[in-house]
Amino acid sequence: MRLTARGVTLEWPRPPLIMGIVNLSADSFSGDGLADVDAALEKARALLADGADIIDVGAESARTNRQPITEDEEAAQLTRFITRWNADFRHSSSVTRPSPLLSINTWRPAVARAALAAGGHILNDIGALPTDENARICAETGAALLIMHSVGVPKVAHTHIGYDDIMARLDVFFAEKIALAERAGVPRDSLILDPGIDFAKQRADNLRIYRELDRLARFDRPILLPVSRKTVIGEVLDLPTPADRDAGTVACIVQGMLRSAAIFRVHNVRAAAQAVRIISAVENP
Repeated sequence: MRLTARGVTLEWPRPPLIMGIVNLSADSFSGDGLADVDAALEKARALLADGADIIDVGAESARTNRQPITEDEEAAQLTRFITRWNADFRHSSSVTRPSPLLSINTWRPAVARAALAAGGHILNDIGALPTDENARICAETGAALLIMHSVGVPKVAHTHIGYDDIMARLDVFFAEKIALAERAGVPRDSLILDPGIDFAKQRADNLRIYRELDRLARFDRPILLPVSRKTVIGEVLDLPTPADRDAGTVACIVQGMLRSAAIFRVHNVRAAAQAVRIISAVENP
């Protein structure tokens, strides 16, 4: 399995990649948002030092109890970060440490177009790809497209959504969205799939995804598992504060590694990277 993203090619089998989270906003559910670009870049450098392979930067909180910022504000904040990132990392590649990948976290096409014009390797679209517009932007720029499953409009709570069979629904959803992206010009090798833990799903749905994740391997695309400090972890462990859920996050990483996850999106990169190294050593002596 191969992933191509703006001239970068990654091949599997290999240990899973770690995607570190940089919230370029003071409004973060996990309490680690950084509205200042200098502070956000410093956070990105620290995550890379801890073992991140990808930095996922977003300027708009996905919290459903907050109003969205304007597209102009989101685009300007992301562009400032990307411009500084380019200056820092454009020439940082070496044989032992390739340049890190940058993922742009937005679902709004106008923002995606502006941000990817400035740089970045991956568009992390949490909007469930309702049209082909973001796919066409990725096709034009060569960026990889991360397709996340959800229902309805982002930043609107969907706690009423239920499924008779969440895995069957994911199967249909990804088949449809992969076809849509390919028709828009995105090569299949430039697609990543995300089952959307906690997005328009209830506890039983999320736990079943963890349990049966390897059913998505039939698509032969890297599966990103967004495990970090999720609500379902808090529900199982009775931990209302997201920052207290790192041990549960590591448990979900172990489960994901045993079921074909290729990328983990996390806040605590050091713990995640260590977990991946241990499980890799056990599974591949």
